[in-house]
Amino acid sequence: MNKAAWFLVSLVAFVAMAAQAETVDFNQASPGALPAGWVAGVTGEGAAKWAVTREKGWLTKYNVLKQSGEYASHSYPWCVDTNAILKDGHIEVRFKPLSGKEDQAGGLIWRWQDGDNYYVARANANENNVTIYHTLKGVRTEFKRTPAKVASNKWHRLRVDFNGSHFTVTFDGTKALEWDDDTFPNAGAVGVWTKADSVTEFDDFNYHGK
Repeated sequence: MNKAAWFLVSLVAFVAMAAQAETVDFNQASPGALPAGWVAGVTGEGAAKWAVTREKGWLTKYNVLKQSGEYASHSYPWCVDTNAILKDGHIEVRFKPLSGKEDQAGGLIWRWQDGDNYYVARANANENNVTIYHTLKGVRTEFKRTPAKVASNKWHRLRVDFNGSHFTVTFDGTKALEWDDDTFPNAGAVGVWTKADSVTEFDDFNYHGK
């Protein structure tokens, strides 16, 4: 292969990788709306109440994605980026649980097929644990959980690495749990998730496909 051909192949590979890697900080989205390409819904009963909101930091204002609706105990609001269709890779987000009597949860979704079929890993400030599930035909099934200190009104970081049927969940920089499952082997959208009456903010959503 000559140098020109090698350069072209390398460039195409680089562009393909870049197309499947992005950090979304929501600052380019308009408050009150969803970012371009994102869709929201609820597994269970209720209407989605997701929107970008403007928050005040120490020095500047910044945007976050916020779920502010309150739902029944077995309802699960989700919001996914349909621009990102991944089979293998990782997703990561910062989240801050603000309130919720029943739950104060923040989660990540991967291989989302539709609003009733996807994987989810979440951390819960009311329960102080991290758990991994799948939702199949609208029914959520727990695989595994582990204790973790999840403080309310503080930012945390959640990450999931998924390769084939193997999943690794990391919480605040520490590996929390691993699991294997092949219910959803195909690529799907990625995004964020809450439960019941959780009011939660999300920022710096990052994904990278393999």
